[in-house]
Amino acid sequence: MTPRSYLFVPADRPERFRKALDSGADAVILDLEDAVAPAAKDAARDALARWLRGPDAAPVLVRVNAEDTAIHHVRHRLGQLTNWLDYLIELGCNGMLLNPIFASATHGYDTLDHYAIDSRLGDDGDFGELMWKAKERGIRILLDGVFNHLAREHPVVQRALAAGPDTPDGDWLRWVDGYPRVFEGHEPLVELNFANPAVQDFVVDIMCYWLGRGIDGWRLDAAYAPGAEAWRPIVERVKAAYPDSWLLGEVIHGDKDTFVTESGLDSVTQYELWHAIWQSMNDRNLWSLDWALQRHRRFCEHFRPQIFVSNHDVTRISSKLDDRRHITHAAVLLTMLPGIPSIYAGDEHRFEGVKLDQVGGDNAVRPPFPPTPDGLLPFGADTFELYRTLLGLRRRYPWIVDGVVTTRDLANESAVVLVAGPDEVIELALNISDTVGPMPEGEVLLCSEGCAETVPPHGWAIGVRARTEEDVPFLPRALP
Repeated sequence: MTPRSYLFVPADRPERFRKALDSGADAVILDLEDAVAPAAKDAARDALARWLRGPDAAPVLVRVNAEDTAIHHVRHRLGQLTNWLDYLIELGCNGMLLNPIFASATHGYDTLDHYAIDSRLGDDGDFGELMWKAKERGIRILLDGVFNHLAREHPVVQRALAAGPDTPDGDWLRWVDGYPRVFEGHEPLVELNFANPAVQDFVVDIMCYWLGRGIDGWRLDAAYAPGAEAWRPIVERVKAAYPDSWLLGEVIHGDKDTFVTESGLDSVTQYELWHAIWQSMNDRNLWSLDWALQRHRRFCEHFRPQIFVSNHDVTRISSKLDDRRHITHAAVLLTMLPGIPSIYAGDEHRFEGVKLDQVGGDNAVRPPFPPTPDGLLPFGADTFELYRTLLGLRRRYPWIVDGVVTTRDLANESAVVLVAGPDEVIELALNISDTVGPMPEGEVLLCSEGCAETVPPHGWAIGVRARTEEDVPFLPRALP
């Protein structure tokens, strides 16, 4: 009989195959191409192969595009990062933290295959070249590990959904009232059950595989979601295999030192300090910054926090600050405070971008970059030079990473932040008022335009002096 009706089904949706066969259509076509996102194709082929070998298999047609169609092309964008490595060194950095590079359904955080490079970014050859050229320059590479959740189309999720709760396959997922738990209301992101030893094995294997490929560590996306204790057995096994790896957890709220202690991670994101930096300047209330610095000081007694003024999840600092004169104040705090500073790509050139709570709302803060630094517009060059100089100062005083923070001459719109080391104290004089403010004591290392006997309105200055008995004690810590 000649088929008169055709029913197309995306091959990455195996739960629909049987329904399609029972629909009465003359022919069912399982589509591996246009109906499947490029990053989902490997998972779709695997799902189709498993189904064809399974008990529900039936005669179907399979659609594939011709080999020369655009859908098969790999975009070698990852390789372009090699053009930026010397730029990174010139800026004064020694590490690069990448957002997800693995095969995903859409935006990178809905992973389909943790062992495959997303074809929209490149291939394994691009990754290998980037690693080789980074190592050649002494640049450390961290990857973004999205392990709390997987794309709904991921084979692990598909098997679990087909099996249901209270089954070995279903136990890979977290369930709520018979439904798989999704990450913060996002239906495409299904959460893994970290209490399952098989899930722990899964995460450990992925982390160790890429550490074995030469990366230096991981940023663990949404580390707060499974909780600190859920990470400990994973971290212990990874650290046993790769003791020099650096593991950073995304943690937004709560006591960061407690999270680090219970999880075994090396560091977590310091969102409290990020919030205090921009809010205190917008509110003209440096008392709130002082409060956050007290908390930061406590955290630094236990670990080295990752500090930042922008990242891929928030509005850029250049757009967040009401008064653009204070962008440099944020740069001074980021680069001269204890912890591990991270500069979000583009901030050093005063990139702007507002995050919106809608589909595509991240686009403005995650813009495409030119293939090489030569494509950057010149208007941000002064900010680049400031960051370069500040990072140079930080390298001159390497003890800053473990410094002890206090404040003096604290007022609503001016303050002097002290970072005490073993023999010296760095003083950061900040003025966000319309009048002059106090200068730092000791030798002035760097200052905004117009500094003399006082810090000018909306200016800043950095000084260094010998420590005294009145300064807070510096307690050297053997931290990773």
